[in-house]
Amino acid sequence: MEVNIHQSWKNVLQPQFYSSYFNELMSFVTEEYETHHCYPPASKIFAAFDAAPLDQVKVVIIGQDPYHGPGQANGLCFSVADGVAHPPSLKNIFKEIETDIGLPIPESGNLLRWAQQGVLLLNAVLTVRNAEAGSHAKKGWETFTDATIKIISEERENVIFLLWGGFAKGKVKLIDTKKHHILTSGHPSPLSANRGYWFGNKHFSKVNELLAGMGKDKINW
Repeated sequence: MEVNIHQSWKNVLQPQFYSSYFNELMSFVTEEYETHHCYPPASKIFAAFDAAPLDQVKVVIIGQDPYHGPGQANGLCFSVADGVAHPPSLKNIFKEIETDIGLPIPESGNLLRWAQQGVLLLNAVLTVRNAEAGSHAKKGWETFTDATIKIISEERENVIFLLWGGFAKGKVKLIDTKKHHILTSGHPSPLSANRGYWFGNKHFSKVNELLAGMGKDKINW
């Protein structure tokens, strides 16, 4: 499988592409896509990188792996293609935005509009087999996306990392907390949100306060 990725990322991720683990990963992914229904579409596997070039990243949201239902995943974590019903976690994200900053829940769950404003919507695992959550975990994607987080930490300053849930919080060890901002909360999934770990985190207004304090454009959530 050929890696088509934005030039800004290609420059810094080059060592990953030439490593043995990545070659094995691409062989695995190629075979999976040839023999099973997998998501997102092959052309969208690196969509998060294409939509948010490295030098434009202001915010990073870390997800776990893509939605595994037909037509849902579009290469951006928590996001779905236009016209697809909002999954439970995304519903809770939109509910928190509505409560936090008063924006009505949008019709489309496609978060490309966030990515184009500098929000990197990065899943730790970039592909999944139909109806089998986590089926492409521990095949090499985590090594690649951990390297991505480290690169952002090293190459950039004052990036805001939103770490939702225990899995994402575990990535804090990859981030230089002296030069970046970390906001943590429970995961927006119903299991966590309904126990009081998500709602009220006000992350969306907090992000914009931080960006304004740096003289950067706020995110239009």
